[in-house]
Amino acid sequence: MHLNSIKHIRRRQLISASIRGIVLFFTVLTLLPLVYILIYIIKQGIGAINWSFFVQLPRPVGEAGGGIANALVGSVLIVCVATLMAVPIGISSALYLSEHPQGRLANVIRFCVEVLTGIPSIVVGIVAYDWLVKPMGSFSAFSGSVALAIMMLPIMIRSAEETLKRFPTHLREASLALGVPYYKTIMKVLLPCSLSGVLSGIILSVARIVGETAPLLFTAFGNPYLSFHIFHPMHSLPLLIYNYAISPYDSWHQLAWGAALVLLCWILLLNILTRMIIRKWSVRY
Repeated sequence: MHLNSIKHIRRRQLISASIRGIVLFFTVLTLLPLVYILIYIIKQGIGAINWSFFVQLPRPVGEAGGGIANALVGSVLIVCVATLMAVPIGISSALYLSEHPQGRLANVIRFCVEVLTGIPSIVVGIVAYDWLVKPMGSFSAFSGSVALAIMMLPIMIRSAEETLKRFPTHLREASLALGVPYYKTIMKVLLPCSLSGVLSGIILSVARIVGETAPLLFTAFGNPYLSFHIFHPMHSLPLLIYNYAISPYDSWHQLAWGAALVLLCWILLLNILTRMIIRKWSVRY
């Protein structure tokens, strides 16, 4: 082999190894803050985790113990109600965008989705306060769910739309050619084949709102008692973490770290569930 060719190959190998090293360095640099945050939250919060932590209510200042039962139940209820509100609107919008991508209404929907994506969460909370809390005359979990449902829509619509657009045209045409009505083609063919992507979008949008605090400060507000009434004020994990973290009491700080660990595990589980759904339920056309 010619000497120049050998030098050229070695130079290319050196450049390739250098690029791999640079990419690896920046990958590790990106992961370090995440790993540090995970380790620090686990270290600070693991001491508060026990059975009483999950089933007891917060205790008054000066009393040891207590738990986050009211905040845990409140978070689950608020997120579930928000999901029930957002899913029909989000999936219907995604279906319309995928079936009629060039229409005037489709352009309006896309514009609204882009605007919602960039709106700060505190602005959504203020709007919900003005539209719901003030007319209703009190804070409520329902108002918080509405605010969170609005924040869920952009992620849900975009994810579902991208999944539905990948559905092969020939399968839709084959269904219609067999005489299947249009709505049945959507319900029996399009949605089942796109189920993994649609569910992933829903779960990712839930993970997006689980840790939101600002909208709930203006809507749900918080409640030191265990409540199942969605039209009353209700506590949640983000509100508890915020209120306890800024308090001067060490016992409340410990509860805040424990609640932060629970919230972190919740979000991680949702992301893991998303990966599992994509891996196992994806349909290959």
